Amino acid sequence: MNYTFNITKVEKSAIHEFDFDNIPFGKVFADHMFMADYIDGQWTNLTIQPMAPISTHPANMAWHYGQAIFEGMKASRDAEGNAFIFRPEMHAQRFNKSAFRMNMPQMPEDLFMQAVHTLVSMEKEWIPKQEGSAMYIRPFMYATDHSIGIKVSNTYRFIILVLPVGPYYNHPVKLLAQDKYIRAVVGGVGEAKAAGNYAAAMYPTTLAKEAGFDQVVWLDGVEKKYIQEVGTMNIFFVINNEILTPALDGAILDGITRNSLITLFKDQGYKVTERRITIDEVMEAGKNGNLTEIFGSGTAAVVAPVSTLQHNEEIVELDTNNRPISLWAYETINGMRNRTIEDKFGWLSPAK
Repeated sequence: MNYTFNITKVEKSAIHEFDFDNIPFGKVFADHMFMADYIDGQWTNLTIQPMAPISTHPANMAWHYGQAIFEGMKASRDAEGNAFIFRPEMHAQRFNKSAFRMNMPQMPEDLFMQAVHTLVSMEKEWIPKQEGSAMYIRPFMYATDHSIGIKVSNTYRFIILVLPVGPYYNHPVKLLAQDKYIRAVVGGVGEAKAAGNYAAAMYPTTLAKEAGFDQVVWLDGVEKKYIQEVGTMNIFFVINNEILTPALDGAILDGITRNSLITLFKDQGYKVTERRITIDEVMEAGKNGNLTEIFGSGTAAVVAPVSTLQHNEEIVELDTNNRPISLWAYETINGMRNRTIEDKFGWLSPAK
């Protein structure tokens, strides 16, 4: 279906006031946003409008009871200035999986795709040309009923923001394995991109940062020994030339970058295994020299090398100057996005 959007443009773009050589992550936004409302069982009020604050009733049910989900996507430009979005259909599908788990309405995939494509096409001049930079796309949905009482909202709002971003991590990452606090358990909402997942992670992450680390490695919530993911990304290990990553079990986010890397690695002939991985076996592999790389993957981080992993009193230090697999993965994903490397899997979708 082709949807009609009511488009109101800014009188003057803010792009000329922005320094593309100094891009803070997540703090500067493009001129316009997409907005839609779910009322009486259908999506309506489809608009693209100037970026601006929105009014919200203080009894908004999202604030009180947490019905809020989001996605994170990226767009880039090639040498000719054409804008491309990386695997948007997978993000649309995952968005609806999150909506289902949080008892929220489905967003029609064709509407999701048209809104993303239209907004990115309008704002493509905001896509940075600098190496490692991109346009970050943030679709999100939240409940809009204003009522005190635990129940499912009848109305919702869907918004898409777009913003220029630089690298999420500009240095190798230091990780602390967390075995006191937990992120998710099987049967919970760990595989959904629910806002509350990230709120619950903030205190343990703050503790890790106060101890000199960048992020937390989450362990399972039952035995507290199986690795799940990092606070901002999925995680991979290279042990005895085999690439390992935790198997999806309902408590781990089904990352689009994770999925892409697994496909790329297998296409290159690497042995890739998805299984349950204990923190003890990783620390032992680090101790005996069989662990050669650890890296995270995610839309924001792309591929982030890990220099340090600590669990209790044990520490593994890795040489991030010698990381052929994760470096190749990073360069390949970025090369595909800016079309300097062939998109043999058809992952790029031209903004239109």
